[in-house]
Order: sequence, then C-alpha cells, then structure tokens
Amino acid sequence: MIARASLAVAVLCLLAGPACAELRLFVTNEKSNDVTVIDPIGGRVIATVPVGQRPRGIAATPDGRLVLIANSNSDSVTVLDAATLALVRTVPANIDPEGLAVEPNGRVAWTVNENEQKITALDVSTGAIIATLPGGTEPETAVVSPDGAWVAVSNETSNDVYLISTTTREVADKIAAGKNPRGMRFTGDSRRLYVACEASNELVVIDVSRRAVVHKAASGGVRPVDLLFTADGRKLIVSHGGSGDVRIYDAATLTPEHTIPVGPRAWWMTMSPDGKTVYVTVGRANEVAAIDTTTWQVSQRYKAGTLPWGITIADVPPASSPASRASPTNERR
Repeated sequence: MIARASLAVAVLCLLAGPACAELRLFVTNEKSNDVTVIDPIGGRVIATVPVGQRPRGIAATPDGRLVLIANSNSDSVTVLDAATLALVRTVPANIDPEGLAVEPNGRVAWTVNENEQKITALDVSTGAIIATLPGGTEPETAVVSPDGAWVAVSNETSNDVYLISTTTREVADKIAAGKNPRGMRFTGDSRRLYVACEASNELVVIDVSRRAVVHKAASGGVRPVDLLFTADGRKLIVSHGGSGDVRIYDAATLTPEHTIPVGPRAWWMTMSPDGKTVYVTVGRANEVAAIDTTTWQVSQRYKAGTLPWGITIADVPPASSPASRASPTNERR
C-alpha cells in the first residue's frame, strides 16, 4: 500500500511540476542530539540532521518552509530549511528551552524554559527574542489556539496552565489543572483546551472564556502525555508514556473507546494533513509509530535516533520554489 501511495504521489508531482510539495516528518532525538527526517509516504528516513544538545520541542511554520527545534542543554533554538535541511540559524532562547509552538501567522514562536521558569517569544524571521514572561514552576509545553489569540503553557510542578494573550504578550490568567499537566490541545473553535495530566492520570477540559475547568476524567492509561483531535473533532487521541499506548476517547464525554499498544514511552504526536494517520514517538524503542485513524491499528514503524521526543509534520515546498530560496546562514544572534 505504501509503494502504491508513493507512486501515486510521484505521478501527481510530475504532473504538477515544480510546485509539488513533499510531506515530511521531523523528529527530535534527545540522546543523539539530532533530528530524523522521514518521508511518510515513501516509508523511509531521508536524513539525520545534527542540531544542539538535547533537542526536545519542535514545530514547523504553517507554510512548511522552516522547522524550529528547541535545544534544551544548548539554551538555543535551531532553525532549519525544511526543504534543503540546511541550517538557517541558531539563536539564544534563554535557559533550557523545551516545548515549542509557532503562531498560525508564522511570525512568532513560543518556547518554555523549564529550569529558568520563563516563557520566551521569538521573532521567526530574525530569531530575536521579542518577549520574556515569567512562567509557573517547571513550564513544560506551549500550544497556540487555532484563532491565534492565545498561547497556553502547562506548568508541571505548580500544576496549572497559563493563558497568554498573543496581542499583549502578557499572562492573562492562571488556571489550576490536575497534577503534572503536560500536553495540551485547543478545540478547532479555540473555545476549549484539553490537558493531559501525567501524574494524576487525568484528562482535564478548560473552558477558555470562563477560565475554568469544566470536565475531568481518568485517562485509564499510565502517564498521559500528549493529545490530538481527529479531523472532525469528535475523537480525542492521547499518548501514554507509562502504559506504552495510544488511547481513543469520545471528545465530548471522554469515554474510552480504543487502546492501541505502540511501545514504551509513547510520547509526542502529530497528524497528517488529511487526518488519516497519527504519528507518535516511541522513545524506548527509538521509533515512530504510525496509526491508521480508520482502523486504529499501527500501520507502519520508522527508525529514529536515540530517545525520540518531539515530532512535527510539514507540507514542504520544493527547494527550487521561491518559498524555499532563503539563503541559509550559520549566524548566531
């Protein structure tokens, strides 16, 4: 099936000419200090790109041109050209940057500084730090709402979530959640925020306008880490690092429906643009598992580096297109 899909994509690209984009997965490997680049259609690893020390958070710009990587032990963010895989720049990002997210306009990236207990905003085009905010205790993850109005930051040890206005770049509210909140996801209408609470094995739902928790449920697994919604928003997908699985719930009621074993330390996830495949890093197996959202079965596995952590997907414009012609530099600012 993968060979047929790859052939179909190749034929379409030939017909489309140089405008054809390429789907790529980018995976941070925190022990081998590199990023694995995967062609999910062809089912192969394209490249392994060295970056900083202990790379963790990763995000692609919405146009598919750039990939940003938070290097926790290098106190920096690396920016790669997603098409050529060339280094564009590496920039300081305060101490211990970890989770990372890019605003829908592609102009601003937010990273959390766990050990420094700060939140940093970067200008994507220059790499300059444009804001530094106080975080909670051990901030872990940043996610941006689909409407671009909010950045949510989970704080592992203070057990709360910060809501930050992207307009004022200030913390608008602090909301108590379950114990050890980690991964989060806004609903498509940006009205609710779902939170995975790792230590209490809970799923928590926050009403954004009310700034309040409106629903809680046991996850059923051990150490829930990350969440995604299916394309129609009806199902919630949650990875569990302790029980080594991905679980599916009714998003409205949080009723469990399926459990998919994937392997030890099932960690961060991303979804294909068509919503048909979920990709999850499986840290202790040094793999990425692909899950078919029709059958809820593992359909493919890809080798990664040592201890894969973060993952993102990009619809990458070809290197020959004007969108990808920025001259890479090794400038450090």
